[in-house]
Amino acid sequence: MADRICVAQIGAAHGVRGEVRLWSFTGDPMAVASYGPLESEDGRQRFTIEALRPAKDHFVARLAGVGDRTAAEKLTNTKLYVSRDRLPPVEDDDTFYHADLIGLAAVTPEGITLGTVTAVHNFGAGDVIEIKPDSGDTLLIAFTETAVPKIDMAARQMTVVPPVEVE
Repeated sequence: MADRICVAQIGAAHGVRGEVRLWSFTGDPMAVASYGPLESEDGRQRFTIEALRPAKDHFVARLAGVGDRTAAEKLTNTKLYVSRDRLPPVEDDDTFYHADLIGLAAVTPEGITLGTVTAVHNFGAGDVIEIKPDSGDTLLIAFTETAVPKIDMAARQMTVVPPVEVE
């Protein structure tokens, strides 16, 4: 299980005063501002959200120390992480941090191994699980109850119903 969790990503600069577009990956999207300083993926930069307001499909954030558009532009696509111990505990058996799913074995309901979960993506229409088989092309499976009916964290595996191939 990961020690740090990616909770947001900075997008493009917004305006000329150093604000940035921000995508939150938390259950409560506004909660991203309450976790304290956030770190870049390499841990070299720390960011404090001073202000956060909703926009059409993202947030607009003012980060401490980012005072102009040039500084904001340098942060484009920076992923923001927080130490796992600063996040609320998972209390529901059907709730997971995406980081906890990475590395799980993906198996069919019949027990056939499909591969290993390598990523969880969200391209705007819901979460998608990326599965890397031992050989062949990567599989992308919608992360729904129908396609992923069971996750067993103790066994470190998820049951995946692969899509039916149409001829």
